[in-house]
Amino acid sequence: MTESVDRVLAFLTKGAVDLVDETLLRKKLERSAATGKPLTVKAGFDPSAPDLHLGHTVVLRKMKHFQDLGHTVVFVIGDFTGLIGDPTGKKATRPQLTREQVEENAQTYRKQVFKILDREKTVIRFNSEWLSALGAEGFIRLAGKYTLARMLERDDFKTRFTHQQPIHIHELLYPLAQAYDSVALQADVELGGTDQLFNLLVGREIQREYGQEEQVVLTVPLLEGTDGKEKMSKSLGNYIGIHESPDQIYGKVMSISDEMMWRYYLLCTDLEPFEVEALRREVSLGALHPMEAKRRLAFTLVGYYHGEEAARAAADHFQRVFSRREEPEKMEEIRLPLSPEPVPLARLLFEQGLVSSASEARRLISQGGVSLDGEKVTDPQARFDLGREGCYVVKVGKLVRRRLVVGG
Repeated sequence: MTESVDRVLAFLTKGAVDLVDETLLRKKLERSAATGKPLTVKAGFDPSAPDLHLGHTVVLRKMKHFQDLGHTVVFVIGDFTGLIGDPTGKKATRPQLTREQVEENAQTYRKQVFKILDREKTVIRFNSEWLSALGAEGFIRLAGKYTLARMLERDDFKTRFTHQQPIHIHELLYPLAQAYDSVALQADVELGGTDQLFNLLVGREIQREYGQEEQVVLTVPLLEGTDGKEKMSKSLGNYIGIHESPDQIYGKVMSISDEMMWRYYLLCTDLEPFEVEALRREVSLGALHPMEAKRRLAFTLVGYYHGEEAARAAADHFQRVFSRREEPEKMEEIRLPLSPEPVPLARLLFEQGLVSSASEARRLISQGGVSLDGEKVTDPQARFDLGREGCYVVKVGKLVRRRLVVGG
């Protein structure tokens, strides 16, 4: 029994950063094995943006590890907490989303999560189920179980308080609301990124206040975005969405730095650390070109989310259009300088003379009349990333086609 639990523990904690605490996790695993009752493992995701990205998958893949061992994983969609806005890591108050934005984003999460988790074995819950039911009185009683002094120990609150920057009362409620998710689900384990450690630990304290055994907290590393600096985020434009087209995923992976690709290998693929290290050694010895290693990574990630056939097509497209610099057909080029800030696509089309006005561009986009590399763009607020060198074929209407060359 001990040897078996040791193996399971090693598997579940592989790649983890924080584990609070190992003794309790061992106890829970042993009890689960003895009784046949699976652990309840939760992770929460606020639908603050329309798509899940590779940064989210680091936690999702850890959920899958628990799932593969027969434990119950609960994917909590924070349709209630999303209205508050998680202040984690923020130097200013996060803009609150509307109910309509949250509900729309939540539905896309619900579809995309099954690219990783097993549909038949995954429990999806919306935390409005229990948080809305709390009501004003319930929230007052919940707030009475934690102190302001403890809340201000949190790094981002402490920094803002020290620098006399505003901290709004609703932000203080966020960790308590997330903690109550664990109470409502009677969670045995909660997973999250390292930036969530404070919130997850609050969950342990609130569970004790409600007479429950505290959850085990397990955090995983944060994945840097394509810029190699900031945490992957839709708002920063440095993300790789798992629902993006195969060509987009492949091209974005190929844009990351040679050094950063090893982190993507470790956090986003099924390769064991020793296998990644072996690949890295091949590159350092000159036996494998870094570009080839990156191609393998891009192929693998596209294969995960779109299948091997799509991965082959994306690799061929990249080789043809980007590496060989071949154009799909003869067309005019528009050269654009690199810029850290993405620009509204509608404005770009207008400024480059491809439409008569930005409003016309937005109308065409809404009607499906604009595409990038063969993929229709349907969001009139879409932004074009100028932060990565590359070539893109833009089509406006039936006749206008241009090759956008960023940098290079």
